[in-house]
Amino acid sequence: MPAALTMPMNTQRFNWGMSTEPEPGLNGRQINLPRGKGMGGSSSINGMCYVRGNPMDYELWEAKGATGWHWANVLPYFQKMENVTGGGPLRGTNGPLPVTRGTESNPLYHAFVDAAVAAGYARSANMNEVQHEGFGPMEMTVGGGIRASTARVYLRPALKNPMVRLVTGAVVNRILFEGKTAVGVEYVLNGRTETIGAKREVILSAGSIMSPVILKRSGIGPAQELVQHGIPVVHESAGVGENLMDHLELYVQYSCLKPVSLFPWMSLPGKAWIGMKWLATQKGLGATNHFETGGHIRSRAGLVYPDVQFHFLPLAISYDGKSLTKGHGFQVHVGTKRSKSRGWVRLRDANPQSLPRVQFNYMTHDEDWHEMRTCIRLSREIFAQAPMAPYVGLELAPGPQAQTDEALDDFIRTKVESAYHPCGTCRMGSDPLAVVDPECRVIGLQNLRVVDASIMPQATAGDLNGPTIMLAERASDMIRGKLLPEAEVAPIMADSNWLTHQRGSTIALNYAKDRNSLRLQLLSEMTNGLSR
Repeated sequence: MPAALTMPMNTQRFNWGMSTEPEPGLNGRQINLPRGKGMGGSSSINGMCYVRGNPMDYELWEAKGATGWHWANVLPYFQKMENVTGGGPLRGTNGPLPVTRGTESNPLYHAFVDAAVAAGYARSANMNEVQHEGFGPMEMTVGGGIRASTARVYLRPALKNPMVRLVTGAVVNRILFEGKTAVGVEYVLNGRTETIGAKREVILSAGSIMSPVILKRSGIGPAQELVQHGIPVVHESAGVGENLMDHLELYVQYSCLKPVSLFPWMSLPGKAWIGMKWLATQKGLGATNHFETGGHIRSRAGLVYPDVQFHFLPLAISYDGKSLTKGHGFQVHVGTKRSKSRGWVRLRDANPQSLPRVQFNYMTHDEDWHEMRTCIRLSREIFAQAPMAPYVGLELAPGPQAQTDEALDDFIRTKVESAYHPCGTCRMGSDPLAVVDPECRVIGLQNLRVVDASIMPQATAGDLNGPTIMLAERASDMIRGKLLPEAEVAPIMADSNWLTHQRGSTIALNYAKDRNSLRLQLLSEMTNGLSR
C-alpha cells in the first residue's frame, strides 16, 4: 500500500537498519540511513516519488566525464521504461514502470502551487515533461494503487525465464578473480560459503553503500584501507567508497486553520478505514504516497537550473512516520540538490556480515549553510502568499522565533534529515578517481561492471529512483551491445533571465543548440562559489 510507506522503512525484514557515523557538521548527530533489504532494494521501501531530474543534470554528467550520458541519449531510456498515464510527447507509455499522479483532491495541494506562482515562480504542467523548473503536480511509481518497485515490474517478469536464478537469504562476500578478470562471486548462504561462476561478466548492483563495500572486500579500492583489514589488493582504486553524495531536507511546518489536512486519518480507526478500502479496491487514500504536488527552483540568480526541491504534504509528520504533530497541519519538505559536501563509505572490518562505516560529512561546506537557510526563507515567503492565507496558522517549524542566521543554523543542525538519496561512491568518469568508465566497466579490470546509483557522477535535481532505473535500462543495452539512438527532440529549457533573476514565471530558453557552452557553465557553477 503506497500510503504505508513508513512501515517497510521501519522493519528489520526490509531495511538493513544503517545509520551514519557521528556527523561533524551536525554536532555529532548520527543520521538514519534506511537501505532496502528485500527484492527490489530501496525501491521496495522508498517514498515512490518519480522525478526524472532536470535535463541539465545529464549534461553535467557528460561534462564530468560520463561520456554519452547526456540528455538526448538518456531520454529514450526514460521513455522506454515509463508507462505514464496521460503522458505528453516526451513520455513513455508502454514501458514496465507505472507512473501515475494522485487525485490532488485535497485543496491544500492546489493552494501551495498557487501560492508559489503568486510568489513569482513558474507553473509547470508536469515537471517530468518539457519544463522541470516551477511548481505543479508530482508523479509516483504506483500502478493500480500498488507500489511499483523494481522487484514487481522487472524482477518478477524476468523470473519466468528458466535461465534466471534468484538466490535469496544470501550475503555476498566478494567477487572472485583470476588475475584482473572477474570470474565469479563468493557468498554466504545458511552459514555455508558458496561460489558461482560467471561465463561472461559479473554485474554488481548492490547500491551506493554496499557496492563499494563489496568491491573493497574483493580487493578493489584504496590500498591502505584494504591492507588495514587484511584484504589482498587485486586492484588499487582510490575512488572506491569516496565522493558520497546525498540530498538533505528539512520540514517547514504550519498548523492548518481549516480542518482539511490528513490529520483525522492518522487515528487507529482512520488508518483501519484507509486500509480496508485499499484492500478491497486499491483506491482511496491508501493508493497514494500523498506527495502530490511540489516544485523545483533556483536558490539564487546566476544558477542556470534548479538546485532546490519541494515536496508538499497535507500533514505535519516526519518522513519515517515516527513524529506526528497534534492537530491539523501541513508541511513542505525542502532541501538543496547539489550540495558540495562529500562523504565516504569504509569497511568496519572484513566480515561480510558487518555493516560498513558511512559518513556523509553533511553541512561541512560553507555554501550548504547559506543554501539551506535560503530554503527555509523561500518556503516561508511562499506560505505567506494570498492563496495560502485561509489555511496558514502558527509556524510549527522552525517556528517564528527562528529568524536570524544563527537561529536557523541551530534548527538545521538539530532537524535536518537525509532524503535517502545516496550516490556517487563508484563514480563514472575518466580521471584518476573515477571507478567505472562510461560503459559501467570497472577501470583496470575485465568482465566486471557496476550498475546502480553509486556510479552517478552527480546527484540529480530530484528523487533518485527514476534516474537509477534509467541508468540500469541504458546499461543493460550497453551490455547487450544494442544502444538506442539518441532522441531527435530533446529540449533543454531554462529561464531566459537566469543570470540576473532568482525566479521567473516563464521558462523559455532552449539550450538544445549550444550544449558545449551549457556544460562549461554547469561545471563553473559546481566549482565556483557564492562569490561568482
